[in-house]
Amino acid sequence: MRYDLLKILLVDDNQNMRLLLAEILRAIGVTRIFEAKDGAEGLKMMRDYPIDVVMTDLSMQPMDGIEFVRLLRNSPDSSNRMAPVVMITGHSTYVRVSEARDAGVTEFLAKPLTARGVVERLHQAIENKRPFIRSKSYFGPDRRRRTDPNFPGPWRRENDIENANQNVEI
Repeated sequence: MRYDLLKILLVDDNQNMRLLLAEILRAIGVTRIFEAKDGAEGLKMMRDYPIDVVMTDLSMQPMDGIEFVRLLRNSPDSSNRMAPVVMITGHSTYVRVSEARDAGVTEFLAKPLTARGVVERLHQAIENKRPFIRSKSYFGPDRRRRTDPNFPGPWRRENDIENANQNVEI
């Protein structure tokens, strides 16, 4: 991967965390790093610069990472709805991970950070892109991660057939 070609936006209200992430990224060859101290500033930077990947914290004020991702994915004036987003947080409970996934986060990275973890999530977000899904209530990367080779498909939920018969968007 050509890390030197990437433009990465770091969105975090903690300057020390942005500094740590920037140093890890520089160590692997990323030279174009942009920083924002909250989600609102991050959205402005997304409009001003052609960002390739976003790495954002979950807990920020006044706009947290989840709201940032929701607006990035769904706002009519969003400049790059399909940018990969790596969510970084110390709050890695099942509820928070699910909330981030449902907002449209591409990858999730729990603190404490390691250089290996940052590189692995960055690589996963770029090299193993998942298709984007649009439904009535969601736009973002396909949330399904596992494929069951024995699944007879195409329906994956109990009510999919009912919804299809009623022409309900899934």
